[in-house]
This record gives sequence, structure tokens and C-alpha cells, in this order.
Amino acid sequence: MLGYSLGTAVAVRATTRHPDRVTGLVLTSGFARLDNRIRLAVDVWAALLHDDPKLLAKFLTLVATGRDHLETLTPGQLEAAVDQLAAFVPDGSPEHVALVAKVDTRVELAGIAVPTLVVATTLDGLASPVLSRELAEGIPGAELVEVEAGHNIGAEARDEWLAAIEKFLGRLS
Repeated sequence: MLGYSLGTAVAVRATTRHPDRVTGLVLTSGFARLDNRIRLAVDVWAALLHDDPKLLAKFLTLVATGRDHLETLTPGQLEAAVDQLAAFVPDGSPEHVALVAKVDTRVELAGIAVPTLVVATTLDGLASPVLSRELAEGIPGAELVEVEAGHNIGAEARDEWLAAIEKFLGRLS
């Protein structure tokens, strides 16, 4: 099972509630608890969600994109990315934000008994790599890999992320 961002908490909970259904776990850009950075981001995210989608898109782009990747964009590309994000606020977003605000799976980490890879995004301005390291430390035998990317690892370091996952999965076979 692979969990990304908030999905790491969902994956942890699913793994501990249904251990017979999970044989391996990959947790990327995750957290078992909120730190002050995420707490503040959630507050801003919730406040802007209904009032100003364009400003919300700018905020999320700022905190979710690694500096190096952000600086490769031309002003036109940046504006287009923000516009695209602002135009897409999926149904369930308020519930998503509310769920992020409640995450605390720290007690469950010690109960994970499957091989686990934790991928920390080292340039992440939303889910600090410290939180991914805490995930790895809390799960017995977990392997930690750090990838130089912001929260948007799929756009910023897709190949490195995929290589880490494939290497991990190859050892499970």
C-alpha cells in the first residue's frame, strides 16, 4: 500500500486495522502528527478554500513546491500552474482539510509489522522531512529514503521516487 501526504495516515490506519491485507507499505511526504507548520497551513487553507481560490492556489504552490523546482518555472508557467490549481478545487476539499487537522497516528506506528519504506521530501514546506523521519523512527524496521523535492514529489522528482519504490518492492519479492 502506498500513502502520500494525508494518505500516509490513512495507510497507517488501514495497515494496523487490517494487517492481513497489507504486505508492504510505502509512506511518502507523510506525517503521523501535525507540527506547527502544517497546523498553520491547514488554517490558511481552510480560510481561503471558499473565499479566494486563486490566493489558495498561490499559497499551496508556495508551500508544496520545492524552491529549486519553483525557480525553474518562467513567470508564465508559474501563473498557468496557479490558474490550473485554482480552477480545480475538488469536491470533498473541506473534509480533506478537516481530516488533516485531526491526524495523529503516532500510537499506531509501533503496531506496523510489514516491511515499510518512508520517503522524506527534503525540500517540503508543508510536511517537513522531520515528520517523515518520525514516521520511520516509529515503525519497527522501517527504511528511510530522502528525496530532494518539495511536497509535490511526483512533479519534482518522479524518477527518483519511483526508483526508490521499485528498489523497495524488489526486495519484497
